[in-house]
Amino acid sequence: MNANVIIYCRVSSDEQTLGASLDVQEERLRKYCNQMGYNIINNIPYREDESAKTFEKRPVIQGIMNYIRKNKGRVNKLLFLRWDRYSRDIISASENLKELLKLGVEPNAIEAPLDFNSDTWPLLLGVHIGSAQCDNIKRSKATMDGIHGTLAKGKCANKAPRGYQNVRISKHETHVEIDTNTAPFIQAMFKEVAKGIETPCYIRRKFARKGYNIPESSFLEMLRNKFYIGKIRVPAYKGEPEYYVNGEHEAIIDEETFYKVQEILDGKRKKTPKLSKAINPDLYLRKFLICPVCGCALTGATSSGNGGKYTYYFCCNNQKHIRMRAENVNEEFAQYTAQLKPNKTVLDLYNEILKDLQSERKGESKKEVAALQNELSTIQKRINSIEDKYLDGDLTKEEYNRMLERYTKEASAMQQQIEMRENPNRSNIEPKLNYSINLINNIDSYIRNASVGVKIKLISSMFPEKIEFDGKTYRTNSYNKVLDLIYQQTNELRGVEKKNGESFSTFSASVPRPAFEIIKVGKMRVKRKAQKSTAIQLYFKHLQLD
Repeated sequence: MNANVIIYCRVSSDEQTLGASLDVQEERLRKYCNQMGYNIINNIPYREDESAKTFEKRPVIQGIMNYIRKNKGRVNKLLFLRWDRYSRDIISASENLKELLKLGVEPNAIEAPLDFNSDTWPLLLGVHIGSAQCDNIKRSKATMDGIHGTLAKGKCANKAPRGYQNVRISKHETHVEIDTNTAPFIQAMFKEVAKGIETPCYIRRKFARKGYNIPESSFLEMLRNKFYIGKIRVPAYKGEPEYYVNGEHEAIIDEETFYKVQEILDGKRKKTPKLSKAINPDLYLRKFLICPVCGCALTGATSSGNGGKYTYYFCCNNQKHIRMRAENVNEEFAQYTAQLKPNKTVLDLYNEILKDLQSERKGESKKEVAALQNELSTIQKRINSIEDKYLDGDLTKEEYNRMLERYTKEASAMQQQIEMRENPNRSNIEPKLNYSINLINNIDSYIRNASVGVKIKLISSMFPEKIEFDGKTYRTNSYNKVLDLIYQQTNELRGVEKKNGESFSTFSASVPRPAFEIIKVGKMRVKRKAQKSTAIQLYFKHLQLD
């Protein structure tokens, strides 16, 4: 029979090593056609190395179908080596075969040809392709089991994320190492986001300008990836819930920084004003000052005149309300903050209070850790109990998975609380305390000389609300609770009472604040010690500037 045929060769990467390469298939198909006297259309084979399950995702087979449709009646057969080269999916194979037969083309495998005139060809087709599909499913399950087992052991089963690289140990084994070229960029990005000063998107663009560009969606996924703190995600599989295990790789981000980033991304952390763009160092106050006339924010700009360039703050609503040279406003604000320095005697007293409380807290922490460890032990016993009940058939798989997930989450939360209380960094606050007190005593120096980012973080921690400035006086409804408490105590020691409606937050920028020196401290008592120390601890926490 002088039939016109198309020969189709397809192979996946693993089969090329098993003697079924494209060249081998083509050679055998050509030999078969010569023996049968078939004419190969255009004398060229159609070769494909796609391993897609469906015909729609295989471009070469789609090209064959288009050729057959356009040249209806010119093609008699579509030949391939084996039925698994045609398809490993019985449903998609049946649909494609039905269309080919309708177009007058007979698809067939030269190693196991079917007689389409026989009544048994559908059964034999199902055997050939069905067995290939079963084999495919088995291999897929084995692969998934292997990946899940690898992840459960704390090993990376895929390509390592940015900042790491896969290093091959042997033919079938790799491990993950830190990429010394990219890891520093990743660490710097996490640190910048954790500060909460600039938005993640702005930080991404800033690093892109430095030559390290990451797509926005990939950047946000990276910030959420626990791989960077040494964890491996084990996805839900066969009814088991998703969980994390300690990975074999080395963490490049510490957990404190990572979870600060999560709080910022979730909107749970109080943020300082965002630097959506570069801030003019001469106009760092425009995110905090408001107009005394209309209450609108003050903005600023640099203009040229009289042979030089000058920077001004002015009302964004009406420049006639207020317009002042930025250098004067900034200097007066520095003088204003200098007046916020508490009396040294008061600070020394608060220092001693905190040390006393910290000593008491150490004893309390030990008791809390012991109690938490008892609770953790109880939860572990419950986990062991439900495992026994599941093995004995007293619990269904759904009940077991639901209870296991609940107890696992409780145990994880309990372990985090224990680690937090046992953290040695929490028990030694003296360096941070000394640093914070030094910072309070030199506020005006920081306002004059620190970087823009540090200035903004410092001002944000001191003033929770906007500051009104009329050219002479700074006013604000409130400032940090610690400062308010310290100043209130200072004035109480001098016998100065706060009148109704009077705000200790309002005083001139050029005149020293009255009632600042403490005459005597003998009457000061440590009642409300916990309340005061809690507030000052919060303030010192805010003052940890990077």
